[in-house]
Amino acid sequence: MAGKDDYLVDKLIELGYVTAEQVEPLQAEAEAAGRGVLELMLERHVVDPATVTLAKASHFGVEIINLAGMKLEDEVISSVPRHIAKRYRVVPVFRHGNSLVLAMSDPSDLSTIDSLHHLLKADLEIRVTSEEEIEAALNQYYGAAEDGVGKMIQDITEGEVEIGAPAAGMETDDGATVDADAPIIKLVNSVIVDAFKMRASDIHLEPLSKTFRVRYRIDGVLHEMKAPPKRLQLSIISRLKIQSNMSIAEKRIPQDGRIQTSVGGKMIDLRVSCLPTNHGESIVMRILDKEGLRLGLPELGFFTDDQQTFERLIGMPDGILLVTGPTGSGKSTTLYSVLNFINRPDRKIITVEDPVEYQMSGINQVQVNEKAGLTFAAALRSMLRQAPNVIMVGEIRDLETASIAINASLTGHLVFSTLHTNDAPSAVTRLIDIGVKPFLVASSSRALMAQRLVRKVCRKCAAPYQPTESELKMLNLDTARLEKATFRRGQGCANCNGTGYRGRMGIFEIFVIDDEARKLIYEKVSSSTLRQRAREMGMRTLREDGTRKAIAGLTTADEVIKATVGDVD
Repeated sequence: MAGKDDYLVDKLIELGYVTAEQVEPLQAEAEAAGRGVLELMLERHVVDPATVTLAKASHFGVEIINLAGMKLEDEVISSVPRHIAKRYRVVPVFRHGNSLVLAMSDPSDLSTIDSLHHLLKADLEIRVTSEEEIEAALNQYYGAAEDGVGKMIQDITEGEVEIGAPAAGMETDDGATVDADAPIIKLVNSVIVDAFKMRASDIHLEPLSKTFRVRYRIDGVLHEMKAPPKRLQLSIISRLKIQSNMSIAEKRIPQDGRIQTSVGGKMIDLRVSCLPTNHGESIVMRILDKEGLRLGLPELGFFTDDQQTFERLIGMPDGILLVTGPTGSGKSTTLYSVLNFINRPDRKIITVEDPVEYQMSGINQVQVNEKAGLTFAAALRSMLRQAPNVIMVGEIRDLETASIAINASLTGHLVFSTLHTNDAPSAVTRLIDIGVKPFLVASSSRALMAQRLVRKVCRKCAAPYQPTESELKMLNLDTARLEKATFRRGQGCANCNGTGYRGRMGIFEIFVIDDEARKLIYEKVSSSTLRQRAREMGMRTLREDGTRKAIAGLTTADEVIKATVGDVD
């Protein structure tokens, strides 16, 4: 009995993805079991779904489209109602007059295409993509579940519920208090819950001239979500300002606040920032997930050799260890994980931060308050009278803070802090530039570590690939290392929202300060000279560490090149 997918099996053989010899035994087995041979081939991983999509497109002469790399316009999405898109598993891509371009996974389903033609009253052009990409796009643009953000926005837009009501806790003109189940409140809560479920690190609500844009930052990359109507902008912003204890009457100056909420029985903190812009107030919410702090050193991205070096450094009784890198490079997460690692009942740990991002048990945390006169330097002085073993300073910004931190490290305290520099050796130059004496930098520093974040390849859809000649050249790989390399790249699936990446890891540059390095610091050599000598002494640069992680298939060559600068020999 011929199966409905036999034409695809023939096409796969014709295109050279499988051989007739591979298919014959499976064909006999499928017939005996009353199953489709293609279904069996997919189950046995003889072919993957992406290859089947290619075969379908080739057979029907239809163009393949990559939905994961596209931003679909609201007007296009609104041309196919949610219930139709979900039922027929299609995503609208472009619209030209009465012609609509639709992405679907099975161009052979003529009855579906015919039904859509009558339902949408438009001329249809079909494009082919994988089922995983269709699923990810439907979730992104139409909402993952019936009670998702997309559904709520649709309900409000269609006028099925009353809008424009003040947020919960606000009094109306007649003194009545608004019900906590008001649709705006549900919508705002759903935006936060959806972001958390999608592993977003922050939520951006940005008023533009004609739209109210919502974006989630996932694994360091911004993704645009279904936007609420512009007319809901004031209600949504007011609700968030009330939740985070900001003044809703003040719209001319920036404000900061905090929201603590529960998602699925788990408490999460949101740090909220409100900034007046031309078209209204822009709000950014940073999601602070305490689970991230429980990362062990391997989860941060350390390979065994670097981890052993780092564990030895953070186990020292005194000295200063600086973590450097730009904003958003994971410095705070690294330091919190270190404190978690060394937090024991026989050690007193005090931190001074601006702001305190995460509350940690067993650690004394001090919040900087500039208005009250509690600066980093003032807090540091008081902390030393509390007889701590370990001190963490959120950031070294000026000479006074740097001097106290370095003096503390010289009087028997282990000090951790961060600096904004591009690489590890530059931290020395930075400290000297702000006024610290070179001999103090030399005698107090135990190690300087620069770091960046790169996206990890999604484990569920990772497949071997070969980087381009240009990428290999930029990674400076020789033939011997290439032979042992196992480069991998995600194909895009529902697990990674079609991006090919899930999660992030650190790449590190650890400059251990030994006697020879101290001598160079004392002599005030230039940053480039110090970097060159550090490499001669065995320091692995950010790009070199990233390259070995790309070779191991943990990230891609492209990610490493984007996150690091080339090494000048």
